[in-house]
Amino acid sequence: MAQEGKSAAQAGGDARIGREPEKQLIGQRLRKLQELRTLGVDPYPHRYEPTHASTEVKEQFEALEQAETEVSIAGRVMAIRGHGKASFSDLQDAVGRIQIYVRLDIAGEAAFDIWKLLDIGDTIGVTGPVFRTRSGEMSVQVKELTLLSKSIRPLPVPKEEMKDGERVVHDAFSSKELRYRRRYLDLTLNPEVRETIRTRTAIMRAIRRFFDDGGFLEVETPILQPLYGGASARPFVTHHNALDIPLYLRISDELYLKRLIMGGFEKVYEVCKDFRNEGMDRTHNPEFTMVEVYQAYADYGDMMTLTENLFAAVARETLGTTQVVYQGQEIELAEPWQRFTMLEAIQEYGGVDVSSVSDDDLRSALSRFGVNGEEIAGLSRGEMVDALFSACAEPKLIQPTLITDHPVETSPLAKRHRENPQLTERFELFVAGSEFANAFSELNDPQDQRGRFEAQMEKRAQGDDEAQVMDEEYLRAMEYGMPPTGGMGFGVDRLVMLLTDQASIRDVILFPQLRPEEGRPAEVGDHDDADDDGA
Repeated sequence: MAQEGKSAAQAGGDARIGREPEKQLIGQRLRKLQELRTLGVDPYPHRYEPTHASTEVKEQFEALEQAETEVSIAGRVMAIRGHGKASFSDLQDAVGRIQIYVRLDIAGEAAFDIWKLLDIGDTIGVTGPVFRTRSGEMSVQVKELTLLSKSIRPLPVPKEEMKDGERVVHDAFSSKELRYRRRYLDLTLNPEVRETIRTRTAIMRAIRRFFDDGGFLEVETPILQPLYGGASARPFVTHHNALDIPLYLRISDELYLKRLIMGGFEKVYEVCKDFRNEGMDRTHNPEFTMVEVYQAYADYGDMMTLTENLFAAVARETLGTTQVVYQGQEIELAEPWQRFTMLEAIQEYGGVDVSSVSDDDLRSALSRFGVNGEEIAGLSRGEMVDALFSACAEPKLIQPTLITDHPVETSPLAKRHRENPQLTERFELFVAGSEFANAFSELNDPQDQRGRFEAQMEKRAQGDDEAQVMDEEYLRAMEYGMPPTGGMGFGVDRLVMLLTDQASIRDVILFPQLRPEEGRPAEVGDHDDADDDGA
């Protein structure tokens, strides 16, 4: 346990934990807990009713002070200053902090007896009038005090001081691994993390408002599916005991949403959790949030306009601007965006004219851009074109860019291009060197779709376990007739990363997947990869 206390302090915590074994600190708190109970105090009451949040007290301070209004606030004790018969403390609620002042002759002996048994991390409710200290700090004078939750385990609270009017934090809780693994501490100790999550919620509201105002119907489709499809990825597999069948966590909701178009809905969207059993890195988590949208009688050109309008509208609503800074790069999300066909992008950024070179020339070009022979072996021409684009062009697409007209071999669900049957009417959106959205003129020819599925099954037979599977029920639905349709899907987590300037997907997901901690069994949701910056 002494070693555990030491690592907590090294991770950015209360210096006391480094000097004193955590086991002793917990023992001290347990003794205080028993003393509180001996005093007849319930350390875990059922409810409390605050009248104000900390920010409301500050915003309404002059009026509250003038009217001598008593306020009730609740929150976690984050600092205690002073001893004897009077103390100041910082109380932190969901939206901020405010100073409270506890004095024996005002709070009374019963409340002060409780106060003397409190620790940093305890949750309390206080009632009293507001006032300014000699230094001008807005504070609440405690007339009544209620213990709401006694903290048994000490918080790794960083040290803070004011220098030249600025708040300076020492020994912050900054270890990436511990922050992700103990997100509850991360949220308590790092207010910017709470702000990121609030922004994520605002982004989700803006997304829904955009589609709802556009006449789209929000729907829900199955997460457990008898067949997985709609993307190239390995699924998570489970088993349904009553039906005695394997089921798959969805990798995409595309094929179900398009069934709804076939069923007569003309504009649908879904905010969905998808799951892909694949590697993790800075922009990938095995569980992630997607939005997919489908519109009858539209094509990929309509989806381009919709995507431009959507991203710009969400940025304006949540940030008040379409200009964002992401990892030091200034990015303009206002529409319209630049557009290249995939072949044009390869020519522009890689200097290769794909239309005039042989397959061997493509292999040589891939080698020049760092794609090794094992990765190239067995690729079709279309797959080599896609790989060449990823190697030479994708990292250079910083401003929002729509890359259109992808090869048929890499786009099994997209309609063939009306002018070139070797290509499809598909686009992907790239920002800051990463893919953000994928869209098609949806394939609605059931015979062509069957042939594409068969080609995917051949790839599976050759060892590609991410190739799509044959879905006879989807083909059956398509054979009843599917109107021309445009569809688009985008990753919510990456959009949040962009709008909050977060480098890792883990920083915008409350509970990312992590490996088990060394030295103890795995717990639910407790997984980590070796890359501290990964996802």
